Amino acid sequence: MKTDIKIHFTLIHRILHWIMAFAMPVLFLTGFLRMYWMNKNHITGIIESKTSAIHKEQMTEIAKSILEPMWQWHEVFAHIMIFSFLARIIYMLVKGIRFPNPFQIKIPLKERLQGFTYVYFYLFVFISAVTGICIEKGFFPQWKEDIETVHKWGIYWFPIFILLHFVGIVIAELSSKKGVTSKMISGD
Repeated sequence: MKTDIKIHFTLIHRILHWIMAFAMPVLFLTGFLRMYWMNKNHITGIIESKTSAIHKEQMTEIAKSILEPMWQWHEVFAHIMIFSFLARIIYMLVKGIRFPNPFQIKIPLKERLQGFTYVYFYLFVFISAVTGICIEKGFFPQWKEDIETVHKWGIYWFPIFILLHFVGIVIAELSSKKGVTSKMISGD
């Protein structure tokens, strides 16, 4: 017998969700652009191919100046993401909100996958936040390259999370949690 599961998302829960949902793509795009199409070496190469009147050091400084506003956006949205992430964790602890424990043996596969997606998300955000803070503050300079490498893995983690999230939404909408999307947008 199929039973309807009552899902309720409070205003605070929805606001935190949508702040994070907006911040994550901004972080992804600014990180992606900085790593690939708009990295300083690529921009320096373009400048170098168009002129020989500027020294290499000046070209690098020009490239850094071009990238600075994008980097500032990345840092601003990183702070927004960290704040909303911490607020969400605190809110969940205070409200007693739990997600399925994926390590329990006797839970349905659907709930196990939901639990793993939550674990993946929280771990992904935590690692990205910690490594970002280490980069910004200059912590552990002896491991700077390793920390930057781990931080840059976010370029791959983010699309995997988005895919898992949307698959989960479809599964929820086709199961006993029908309407979960509209409830996350407008509440009950």
